[in-house]
Amino acid sequence: MSTLRKLSSLDRLIADLDHALLTSTTDATLPARPNPAADAQSAALDPTQRRHVAGLMRINHAGEVCAQALYLGQARVARDEATRQHLLHAAQEEADHLAWCGQRLRELNDRASLLNPLWYAGSYAIGMAAGLAGDGYNLGFVVETERQVESHLAEHLRQMPEGDHRSRQILQRMQAEEAEHAQAALDAGARELPAPVPRLMRAVSHLMKLGAYRL
Repeated sequence: MSTLRKLSSLDRLIADLDHALLTSTTDATLPARPNPAADAQSAALDPTQRRHVAGLMRINHAGEVCAQALYLGQARVARDEATRQHLLHAAQEEADHLAWCGQRLRELNDRASLLNPLWYAGSYAIGMAAGLAGDGYNLGFVVETERQVESHLAEHLRQMPEGDHRSRQILQRMQAEEAEHAQAALDAGARELPAPVPRLMRAVSHLMKLGAYRL
């Protein structure tokens, strides 16, 4: 009778590196759920609109790359199993967001950010740092991250051409689920982050958005 081998630290490191490569350098992510825009019809976009929508969706795709790295880094050092499972569940839903954004970019004949490996590496390190602060702050980081993502999704929805129903429906579903993740983290015992941390997170997010829009 075979037995399951307990994963070593090296095994987990290899698994994390494999996840990082697949997430940040390929379009290998497949959604577990149907694309919310599967049946939506969009009006034709002129070249200027198409470039702008692609830039916004590239930002959102890069943000989901960051989310994967953040949650994996946080889960890797979480002290409580319930916290770890909460983070991994959120990451699973965020993987669908990543896939949906990638699908929309391909429909627009555009590509993901060339800087995704950089976003992933930085976010993984930030996630581990957040996790090492303790599970309460670990969950608090989730709350603040999701609130900031909700805010920039609302901004992108305001900028979307009225006729682009496909992009709009993807972002609306993402926005609703980010709010759910934040509330779930609050319910699980999230602690409020020290005041400088949210400001630093917003600054880092702003740099990511600037870079991902064009690159």
